[in-house]
Amino acid sequence: MCGIIGIVGNTPATPRLLEALKRLEYRGYDSAGIASLVNGRIERRRAQGKLVNLETRLKESPLDGTTGIGHTRWATHGVPNEQNAHPHATERVAVVHNGIIENFRELRAEVEAAGCELASETDTEIIVHLITLRLDAGMTPKDAVHDTLKKLHGAFALGIVFAGQHDLLIAARQGSPLALGFGDGEMYLGSDALALAPLTNQILYMEDGDWAVMTPTSAQVFDADGEKVERPVRQTELSGAAIGKGGYRHFMLKEIYEQPQVIGDTLRGLVNASERRIVMPDLDVDLAGADGLTLVACGTSYYACMVAKYWFESIARIPVEVDIASEYRYRDAVPPKNGVAIFISQSGETIDTLAALRYAKAAGQKIIAVVNSPESAIAREADAVIRTVAGPEIGVASTKAFTTQLTVLACLAIATARARGAIDGAHEAALIGALTEVPARAAEVLNHDEDIRNIAVTVAEARDVLYLGRGTSYPIALEGALKLKEISYIHAEGYAAGEMKHGPIALIDETVPIICIAPGDKWFEKTASNIQEVMARGGKVIVFSDKAGAAQLSDGAIASIALPAVDAFVSPILYAIPVQLLAYHVAVLKGTDVDQPRNLAKSVTVE
Repeated sequence: MCGIIGIVGNTPATPRLLEALKRLEYRGYDSAGIASLVNGRIERRRAQGKLVNLETRLKESPLDGTTGIGHTRWATHGVPNEQNAHPHATERVAVVHNGIIENFRELRAEVEAAGCELASETDTEIIVHLITLRLDAGMTPKDAVHDTLKKLHGAFALGIVFAGQHDLLIAARQGSPLALGFGDGEMYLGSDALALAPLTNQILYMEDGDWAVMTPTSAQVFDADGEKVERPVRQTELSGAAIGKGGYRHFMLKEIYEQPQVIGDTLRGLVNASERRIVMPDLDVDLAGADGLTLVACGTSYYACMVAKYWFESIARIPVEVDIASEYRYRDAVPPKNGVAIFISQSGETIDTLAALRYAKAAGQKIIAVVNSPESAIAREADAVIRTVAGPEIGVASTKAFTTQLTVLACLAIATARARGAIDGAHEAALIGALTEVPARAAEVLNHDEDIRNIAVTVAEARDVLYLGRGTSYPIALEGALKLKEISYIHAEGYAAGEMKHGPIALIDETVPIICIAPGDKWFEKTASNIQEVMARGGKVIVFSDKAGAAQLSDGAIASIALPAVDAFVSPILYAIPVQLLAYHVAVLKGTDVDQPRNLAKSVTVE
């Protein structure tokens, strides 16, 4: 969850560390800090709260040095304050850390017994003292780190600098992502390639158990046993230009408006438009012969799985299980004997999803990863990878990553159906025709931005909001509720519309807005009946439907939005956009931090 950055070089490090932390702040923003070597001494600047506070601190008290490390924190052990902010340091060593040290209580007792005085409540500070004790015993920095790593249980990505060692930076990874960057007379480390994008496009992704000794001109990578290993250096496609706001007020709004383009970009890699057929990469996975599918993800990606379950079962006629990644392996799941498991993750580094992948792989499942980062840990461990071409997503609340995930899963469902003989060429062509219309229809949905902004005024006044949908619109209702909760802090729940009468209808009165997702599909008439039940009890109904549906449901609704009429197969992709816009405008009206909502982080790399 936290973001870390490091530079060992020959030009001032602090300005570039600070800029890199700005690109990493989506990973956590409870506190931030930088440490550098100044005349051989470790000097630090830390600040509670968002990065702007650290920036102010650095203006008041600049920090020199050409070698340094930085950190932006999502709090685990210890409350968010300056005392618990990274980097943690002694006079001899400073450390930044992303992850959780699970045996920190045992290690804390060990370092306290050795006479160390702890200045924070964090698990990270234990690492600092363990290394210092070994340096004091005469070990070299390299040996001190290697010996310390053997004692750590849990997940970690570490950046470590040493007093008097201007040409040395040590990195280590176990469970949490970490990349090394190769520059001209400089080396870098970062939580992801995005942090390093303006510094270099030459990236080495460390594997679990790896640790690296870095100088301005080289990086030697070792495995957990201390044996030197070779890892490939890749050229990343990211650039600093890709992560600006582009004139938009917030990253989230920019990313919502990018959806017509990125959906189109994703389709171009998977669809032969002229022949109207799916062209999948070589998956080396037998979808035609699989006995069943398991779809696993967290958060918004989990709702993409829920939509895909309808698609796979209805058109490919294959049984599907959908699981929350953090629960999957703990319920001792029994995957099908000849099964395929699909893992969906925007970052490709979500630790719960990665752990679930490893469980499924050990159980004999063939693994497909749907990720936005093709060089991520989940991608590297999968048997096959399908990429979402969403580009960098900075806003913590996922938008374009979600709709591109749906786009990939729709293509995969069609390909699976054709491979299994469940649909013929004509049916495939019809579905693909509907898919290829999505970018244009998505642009039409964005034309309703002003109307949705007006609706947001009513929703912003509410304490509780309900979202209703049936069929593939039910997961969109869940996603709409999640978006509202994430960035406006209004309590919201999504329900299958037919389930309202089995309890939740008791919550409805004239103060509760009800957002109804009702495209003109086979579930429309049933959904309309459920909406009438809500109207009869005084609920403030807001309808998202097509022109015909909006006309039918407008009587009794306080507002209705007529979206483009599309094939029911693709409606979940399009109907995700208005619920994103609604959440955005409500959050703006309430004055919350849209891009960096409280207590959240973009990439969840702790369990």
